[in-house]
Amino acid sequence: MKVSENHQSYWRKNLRITSILLAIWFVVTYVMAYFARDLAFNFAGWPFSFWMAAQGSLVVYVVIIAYYAHYMNKLDIEHGVSEEE
Repeated sequence: MKVSENHQSYWRKNLRITSILLAIWFVVTYVMAYFARDLAFNFAGWPFSFWMAAQGSLVVYVVIIAYYAHYMNKLDIEHGVSEEE
């Protein structure tokens, strides 16, 4: 089965944005949480490392999900595979 250029372009863009967002997720989950221990200051009454692990990362996750949904809706419309007509 031959795949069209439109389909290949769609999946190339999909894989690119997924890779970028997964890299951001990795940095927020592991790198920032690991290095936040070395930052010895309080943020909003709590140690920064606690805030980053308990609150900050959750905010970033919600932003990642919202951006991905928005981007994929726009990409679906661009490539003619949108569920909305």
